[in-house]
Amino acid sequence: MKFFAKVTVFAVAGLLVFSGCAKKETGSAAQSGGAGNTLRWAYWGSESRVKRSQEAIDIYQRINPGVLVNPEVSGGTGDHFTKVDTQIAGGNGPDIIQMGGNINDYVKRGVLLPLNQYAGNLLDTSVIDAAAIESGTINGQLYGVSTGVTMPALVYNKSLLERSGAPLPATAMTYDEFRAYLVSLKGKLPSGVYPMQDIGALSSNSTPFGYWLRYNGTPIYIEESNTTAVTAEAAKKYLDLFKDYRDNGLVLPADLAAGYAESNADSSALIAGKAAISYCWTNQLAGLQAATTDELDLIEFPGAASTLALWPAPSQFYTVNKDSKNIEDAVKFINFLVNNPEAAKVLGNDRGASASSSARAAGASDINDQKVLDFLSVAGLHASKETAHLPNDTELNSTLYLIYQQVAFGQLTTEKGGQEIYEMIQRLIRK
Repeated sequence: MKFFAKVTVFAVAGLLVFSGCAKKETGSAAQSGGAGNTLRWAYWGSESRVKRSQEAIDIYQRINPGVLVNPEVSGGTGDHFTKVDTQIAGGNGPDIIQMGGNINDYVKRGVLLPLNQYAGNLLDTSVIDAAAIESGTINGQLYGVSTGVTMPALVYNKSLLERSGAPLPATAMTYDEFRAYLVSLKGKLPSGVYPMQDIGALSSNSTPFGYWLRYNGTPIYIEESNTTAVTAEAAKKYLDLFKDYRDNGLVLPADLAAGYAESNADSSALIAGKAAISYCWTNQLAGLQAATTDELDLIEFPGAASTLALWPAPSQFYTVNKDSKNIEDAVKFINFLVNNPEAAKVLGNDRGASASSSARAAGASDINDQKVLDFLSVAGLHASKETAHLPNDTELNSTLYLIYQQVAFGQLTTEKGGQEIYEMIQRLIRK
């Protein structure tokens, strides 16, 4: 389901797509030619990720002078997987392949190497959080080592609230407390600024919808029985929640909210100064912060403390090509990226907050990473294993958005909208 991932968000919500980086080989390792100890590392990312990754490579090559790491970088996931698939088909795949939420597809195709035999020796899994290990384990085999974890959060403009004389929010609140807080903001914010973006009105709104279902104990999909716990009434309650916020001016009105896709900082009502609060995945904080001189910070979705309704999601995975001629070196390098404190310092939170206690011991690389770690130190206690993904969840995301918008613009009642959401979920399960 889109709200587990990922980011797509970017969404996160769950596979992350980065742009602005041309495909290229970077650093001294690119000049190594066909050396037997040259590792090829394929990943996607922005210029910032390329810079951080090369710094980690330089450290590794300094302490392992017999190994050269050759990065093969794509600007986004589309280019990355097209290139990787072409290389694999030609028998020339990279040694280390960055994966996202599609890791299952590559396991089914027999592309990836099970890493169980290396756990405990070349790959120190003892210091990696159990949930992160579980996220990369498929059919009992460890295929992917989590690059880090990300979590859905509410992001707020701290500077705006301080300028307005409004109180700062608590990291954890109940839904009643959160609504009362939004009401308190309404009376203090400047004209034209709303307490919160209508986060249900986003094309990625399956993340807040998924959270709401977990909060109410109605998981969207029960894999064992191929059923859902969602009823039409449960879906109606979600629509009622945001209708209340809209009717009372606590979120942007439907026509204004629709103008902000929240797909990046340029399309964010928060960054545009129209809302004091929005939502993001934790690894998106630095990107949002870079787009404004105001200070941003994170709080939980309401009610998480009592229900453990938040969930940690793997940002990406490091995987090894089963046909690699440098398997042991590849595993050692992945162990370095995940567990080494020096690597953690330069990589920061770009691929998610580290799931390794050894890496976390290095501390944050900058203030935004520290904010994420501070948030996760609280929210991590209010989280549980993510719910199974709904079959055909791409259609869920797009159809849920359309139904929600019809309700927001008064074309459907919340009762009718809830019924349509329920029927959609049933149809996608049977499809």
